Amino acid sequence: MNKLEKLTNLVGIAQRAGCIISGEELVIKAMQKHQTRLVFLANDAAPNLEKKITDKCHYYDIEFSTVFSALELSVAIGRSRKVLAITDAGFAKKMRTLMD
Repeated sequence: MNKLEKLTNLVGIAQRAGCIISGEELVIKAMQKHQTRLVFLANDAAPNLEKKITDKCHYYDIEFSTVFSALELSVAIGRSRKVLAITDAGFAKKMRTLMD
């Protein structure tokens, strides 16, 4: 199993554990409340969504990643999404090690 598959599985586990916020507006609200540890943005997201999320991540100093496509993100959490945020520090730490 490669690192991307492990990361996908970990995102699914975090979803079942209730440690994920998904959807553009909910992720932005969570960023503003400083509840997010890591943001995943689909690498095939629309340019305006990409700019909005990356600008917010830079402003609130939140790490973000574009390792997944929209389809891979959607399959990992079981619903159609282009952006999601990890709220648990432990999950975020493990995910960072898998992305290196």
